[in-house]
Amino acid sequence: MDLVIFIVLALVVVIIFRSFRSFVYFFAITDILLRILSFLKELLNIREFTNFLNQYVPSNLLSIVNAYSTGIFNQILTWGYLICFIAFEVYLIQYFIKMKKGR
Repeated sequence: MDLVIFIVLALVVVIIFRSFRSFVYFFAITDILLRILSFLKELLNIREFTNFLNQYVPSNLLSIVNAYSTGIFNQILTWGYLICFIAFEVYLIQYFIKMKKGR
């Protein structure tokens, strides 16, 4: 179910914004949010919260990829995951340099 939700949201973002950059930002924002929730789960150690997150929320996007794919397809998706984060870093660096030059 988590894969379906992510795909639908990603399609909505691509349809609305129509750019690779918007997809990369959505991808990174989603992964960072999942990692923050996972970190809070470990940090707070509240049983109800931990059980809820364990049952309904994956720890990151790569865990979704690993849960639903195997073999060469898994490796292709994992490389895609890496490429999305490299693109995210490039966009962040470009934004930082642009912001710095604007002052």
